[in-house]
Amino acid sequence: MSKANRIKEQIQFCISGELWEKLQPLLEQLHPADISDVIEDAPADIQNRIFDLLSDEVKATVLAELDDATEAEILEDLTAEEISDIAEEMAPDDAADMLADLDEKRSKEVLELMEQEDSEEVRELLQYDEDTAGGRMTTDFVALRSSQTAQEALDHISSMELDEPVYSTYITDTEDKLLGHVQLWQLIKAENRQKTLGELADRDLFSAHHDTDQEEVAQIMSKYDLSSLPVIDTNGKLVGRITIDDMVDVIEEEASEDIFKLAGSDDVELEDPSALSSCKARLPWLLVTLGTGFITSMILKGFMHSITTMEVIALSFFVPIVMGMGGNTGIQSSTLIIRGLAVGSFNPNTLHRLLLRELATGMLMGIICGSVIGIWARFVIGSSTAFHPAFLALSVGLALCSAMMFAAIFGAAVPLILNRFKIDPAVASGPFVSASNDIFALLIYYGVTFLMISVMAA
Repeated sequence: MSKANRIKEQIQFCISGELWEKLQPLLEQLHPADISDVIEDAPADIQNRIFDLLSDEVKATVLAELDDATEAEILEDLTAEEISDIAEEMAPDDAADMLADLDEKRSKEVLELMEQEDSEEVRELLQYDEDTAGGRMTTDFVALRSSQTAQEALDHISSMELDEPVYSTYITDTEDKLLGHVQLWQLIKAENRQKTLGELADRDLFSAHHDTDQEEVAQIMSKYDLSSLPVIDTNGKLVGRITIDDMVDVIEEEASEDIFKLAGSDDVELEDPSALSSCKARLPWLLVTLGTGFITSMILKGFMHSITTMEVIALSFFVPIVMGMGGNTGIQSSTLIIRGLAVGSFNPNTLHRLLLRELATGMLMGIICGSVIGIWARFVIGSSTAFHPAFLALSVGLALCSAMMFAAIFGAAVPLILNRFKIDPAVASGPFVSASNDIFALLIYYGVTFLMISVMAA
């Protein structure tokens, strides 16, 4: 067992025995991320009591680690003055995120109580949308002129008070427009100390516009292995930087959001435990599925009047299989495409090849599964139908093969179409693909079998 886990067990013992005087020394031995775990796992009525045992500096870091629901509960019981003291200990971007979750009146009150310099930094960040590069950046960065030497840069950095780690210094012109950057390890080399930053600068660097979506920023930093990314405004002026720790959180948030959307739900369920909120999140897509059931029932009814009762009974044995296989094939394709779009691994110029590949994959899987179900259908149907059971089995196999081929290409196409129209593919792809494939699989199944029976009857 790790040291942190042993301390957590001791903390749980102190909490259960209400040994508050022994709790503070134990908390001081933990990393802020572990302290946030302790608070989140504690009963709601004592979370604030544990939080009050921490210093303002540790409180600032712990608050940044807490989930949104727990953070809101703790902030609700703090005064504006207490929140302002904590905010001053936070990195500007973390303080802005915290104040953005407060109501406007309370946020304004906290900002007025903060020191002017800290308040101005946070106000600047609050003007940007939360899910953009501007909303994720920090104003803690080092920017120097190209004429300064590496030694002067080191002297300047050592005199600064930064809340975020520094990996490089940015080079700007007299109008603060971004020109390039110099890695910190280049500055500390003895042979570079008297060289100017202009000589050492790497001018081929990546940057993000302040209104760039956070998901796109995460893709850039992940693709090019960047530890930080400068943020510029519409005039090319350097306004901040995004650090990798913030992008790790973004990647986790975006992945969780897509998973919830694929399931026809919402992450609000994690923040609000009530059954009513869960119902609101899940019910819309369940109603879509219910509507699909109405359509499929009408298809079944129409087909029943088209052929003899025994054929209907025999063919109905395989309806769940065809619908299930079509739905699963579509979800596999759509999930693959959504993931590819999320990480930016698709080239827009080769999407037609991707669709052809999914069609070929669906065909191959359809032939294999269609052959298997055809063999099985031959023995299940028996000899009580007007048509030869082998012929009906062939119809079932062809229908399943066709349904899976369609589902593969449909499941791949829907996310691409939604993405083309700037709609999040995860919003509708999961439930939409599943519900649509049920309808189309049934239409294909009965269409193929009806056509085969019509040919046989002729």
